[in-house]
Amino acid sequence: MGVPKKHKTRSGRNQRRSHLSLKPKSFATCKNCGEPVMPHYPCKNCGYYKGRKVTK
Repeated sequence: MGVPKKHKTRSGRNQRRSHLSLKPKSFATCKNCGEPVMPHYPCKNCGYYKGRKVTK
């Protein structure tokens, strides 16, 4: 079984984990009603996606 030869410092551990942090969600605006919507999702307010009505 592999065992580390040297102790990993807090600095080295944190540098390795620097890419694991949560990113803020990006939002776009609905072209129909102006509400903020997530990209590639239909608008929950009016039901439009890419200029077409897709939900009731």
